Amino acid sequence: MITSAGILLYRLTPGPEVLIAHMGGPYWSGKDAGAWSIPKGEFVEGDETALDAAHREFEEELGVAAPDVPYAELGTFAYSSGKRVTMFIGDGARFEAPTEGFGEFELEWPPRSGRKASFPEVDRAEWASLDDARERLVKGQRPAIDVLEERLRAAS
Repeated sequence: MITSAGILLYRLTPGPEVLIAHMGGPYWSGKDAGAWSIPKGEFVEGDETALDAAHREFEEELGVAAPDVPYAELGTFAYSSGKRVTMFIGDGARFEAPTEGFGEFELEWPPRSGRKASFPEVDRAEWASLDDARERLVKGQRPAIDVLEERLRAAS
């Protein structure tokens, strides 16, 4: 089973917003709905904690460290593929979404060409309202927004 961990930053300005990142590479270019992600990535359980992996992946994808704030586990969410993603939330009120310096990955492009090309893991990051995030995030991450909204409602 594939396991991943991620960080979902939120801020209250005046309504809640979350930090989401548009996936990089040629497949996602020009797409918006379902083409965004919460910064996250795979890890091997036992090699590092889920929270450590979430911090590592945040920095690898966005090119900057996650803010030094307390984090709470939001839950583990299963994708239809069987992948499981553990999400952590943190108050990102003072965090500015980066505009450059994103991590990169290599991909054979064009397909079956034998040539490798580098692409950014994400090509932009921005704050979005919860409703916008639900529309723009990949399907498997949308339940995390619902749980965050419930927690924020319960805390107010």
